[in-house]
Formats: sequence, structure tokens, C-alpha cells
Amino acid sequence: MRYPKICLGVLGIITAIGAGGTAQASAEAYPSRPIRLVVPFVPGGVTDASARLVADKLGQALGQSVIVDNRPGASGNIGAEMVAKASADGYTLLLGFDGALVTGTHITKPRFNVLADFAPITKVGDATLIFVTSPSVPAKNFKELVAYASSRKSTGLSFGSSGTGTTCHLAGELLKEQAGINLQHIPYKGGSQALTDVLGGSLPVLCTAVASVSQYVKSGQVRAIAVTGSQRIASLPEVPTLMESGVRNFSVDSWVGILAPAGTPPAVVTRLQREIRKVLDQPETRARMLDLGITPVGNSPDEFAKQIRSDYARYGEVVKKAGITLN
Repeated sequence: MRYPKICLGVLGIITAIGAGGTAQASAEAYPSRPIRLVVPFVPGGVTDASARLVADKLGQALGQSVIVDNRPGASGNIGAEMVAKASADGYTLLLGFDGALVTGTHITKPRFNVLADFAPITKVGDATLIFVTSPSVPAKNFKELVAYASSRKSTGLSFGSSGTGTTCHLAGELLKEQAGINLQHIPYKGGSQALTDVLGGSLPVLCTAVASVSQYVKSGQVRAIAVTGSQRIASLPEVPTLMESGVRNFSVDSWVGILAPAGTPPAVVTRLQREIRKVLDQPETRARMLDLGITPVGNSPDEFAKQIRSDYARYGEVVKKAGITLN
């Protein structure tokens, strides 16, 4: 049967309205069952703590449980790969951080593509990093640290991080390049042993998250040299930035964020971003995040995706120039 063109036009409008209504109804119906938030690290660390804080309040907002599922291993790749290959329905999410997604991926060569296999939802927050020294190191500021490292021409000055390819590792490599400081990286299998060694005096310099060492800085057990971000932080306001210390345009922050598998419906991504942003805007959430050394963000999916692409390219160049490998 042939229909007049005007009828076909009306039919198309009705169909479009129906499809839009179905999409809206689907977004409103989500979620209809518990959501799993995969954390690719063991329980107890700063990343895990931030995940549990967001999961609890997000579950309340959505009316469904958000269950934290710790899947550690392979520098965060096991958990990330699990989410990358999960159904793109919004019921499996990843609490990702830059060390696993945009720095380590240039070295570990995981079985996922961070730029293609995920739908970024929002950056939860930025975590400022800090360089600290053992009190046995005769340097009270960055200028003196450069001079002391230069005096050790044959061996340089060892600095530790929680592993090869971590953001702290690459921050140290950037610092070597931009400031000309004679540093030699010592990778650890986790931050706790590195902290033990700097407290004990066997590791001269450590790069780590502020939250991990702030109590030791305040007690004088380690000496804070500089933070890596563009601004000083509220918890240690007396500690200068590296830019203030003479390293021009140096700004490195670590971040944590929430991602879904690629192909997750845009309406679901939008809903999740909106609710997570509301959670991060709550005064009690913000206060707790700041206690963890994380400045809450809650940006848009597009803004988060743009930073992932930018950081991936930036740190790829650092890895290439420094010749960093796992061996």
C-alpha cells in the first residue's frame, strides 16, 4: 500500500518520538539491579578508599547497591581488562587511575586499548604527589637536593616509587629531564615498602601520594621537598611546588576516575556522571576526599576523555625518551 508523503512524514516523527521515549524510559529505569565497581588493587589503599566512599553514596542515590569488587594484579591490568570486556550495559564499572591506564600501559602492553575500549564517565579527583627525603639526606629544599645529587656523580641519588611505569616514576623521569637532577629510579612492588625504607634511611628520596606521607612530614620523620602539582595543598601549605622551586611549567597530578566499557548507552553514562557529581559535591564527601589527598572533580565524560588522550600521549613520550621497560 502506498501512503501519501505527508503521512510518511508524520509516521517518521511518531517513530522518532517513540524511540526517544524508549531511550528516556530506559535511562530512567536504570539501574534495575546492583552495579559492580571493579577496583584493580587490593583493599586498604587510597584508591580503594575513594572507591568505597563513592560507591556507598552513589548506591544511595541510584537506589541500588554499588558493590566494590577488588581485582588486583598485573599493575592494575587484570581489573581493567575485566571491565573492558564486560557487557556495555552500565552494570560493570572501573575505578581507574592514571598509573594503570595511561602510564603503565606504555610499558606493560595490556590486552585492552585504553583509548578505544572504555567509555569515560567522570574524573573523581586529582591526587597531588610529593617528593620527600630521609632526614639523613643533607638537603632542606629542592635546590640543595639538586646540588647534593650532582655531587654523587657516579651513582646519582636513588628515588623510589611504587613501581615501574607509575605516575611517580614518570614524574621523576620528567624531573630528571627538566631540572637536570641526577636521580636513579628504584621500583618497589608497592608504596608501603618504599615508605618503610625512606623512614629507615635506606632510600634517600621517595615520590608518593601526599596522603601516604603527610603524617610523617608533620612529625619530622621525613622531609618534604616539593609537591608536583601546580598549586600548594591545604594539608601541607608550607611545602612549595616544583614550579616555585625553579622547575618551569612542571605540573604532574595523579587522578582517579570512573569508566564503563565502550558502547555503554550515552543516557546511562550521563546519568552516572550526574549522580557521581552530586556525590562529590556533598560537603562530607569532599572533606573525606581531601583527607585522602584527593581533590574532587566530577567533570564531564568529554572532559575526562580529553585528559585521558592528552596524558596517554604525554607519558608515552616520557617512556620513549627514558627507554623505560619492565626488564
